[in-house]
Amino acid sequence: MLVAFSGWNDAAEAATSAASHILEAWTDAAHAIDAQTGVVPELIADIDPEEFYDFQVNRPLVDLDGSGIRSLTWPGTQVFGLQTPSFDFDFIIVRGVEPSMKWKTFTHDLLDLADDLEVGMIITMGSMLADTPHSRPITVTGNGSHPDIARRLGVEVGKYEGPTGILGVIQEACIRRGIDAISLWAAIPHYASNSPSPKATLALVNALEDFLSISLPLGELPTEAVEWESEVDELAREDSDVAEYVKALEESKDAIELTDVSGEDLARELERFLRRQSGN
Repeated sequence: MLVAFSGWNDAAEAATSAASHILEAWTDAAHAIDAQTGVVPELIADIDPEEFYDFQVNRPLVDLDGSGIRSLTWPGTQVFGLQTPSFDFDFIIVRGVEPSMKWKTFTHDLLDLADDLEVGMIITMGSMLADTPHSRPITVTGNGSHPDIARRLGVEVGKYEGPTGILGVIQEACIRRGIDAISLWAAIPHYASNSPSPKATLALVNALEDFLSISLPLGELPTEAVEWESEVDELAREDSDVAEYVKALEESKDAIELTDVSGEDLARELERFLRRQSGN
């Protein structure tokens, strides 16, 4: 089960864009191969927003179609099933707006659904603002919801303390349920946080590929990521203060990575490169 919510957990819309990309790109790629057998996400649940959302905080949106007919789109959460015959598992994708209230009830209902669907692992995706340069690879950190889970799944132990969002509540509830759960967090350059950030979205999708040892359809995402970086380059060149700040961030990040690199890291990067080349 992949989980992403807009709002506090979703700087530059990277996490929800990653969930949307997987839903849309996988479907498009399958249809391009065989229009008759394309993978079509199935809407499993559409959570009633009335109980969990403050509509003065997350207001419904009014749309007009080509005939001038008005319609309302309410904030909420949808759960999709995505069959992936080429893998040993299928995806359940949860995408929505972070709820405003009754987080315990919301999480309980979501994990009840996960139990009913025999979900073996929950992966939450988020993004946060950080002091990091846009011109270097976006860092994605994988954290385990419990030290035992982190060691078994080969990710870091989460050490964050402070205010949390709905993703933190879901992770904690997974521990009590005995469900394996990890979180993937992308670090977004705070000076380039205007939504969306295709480079951060691509980093999350790549991190998911690496963790699950799979290849996912990337579509136009790599091209969009390069275009985004070029646009931020141009903005930085127009402001000398920003350009100097970016240069300082680059030097700091390069020095840290040069110090920390190891033979195992290089081998791992080569494996990732080869897997993506063969998968795409």
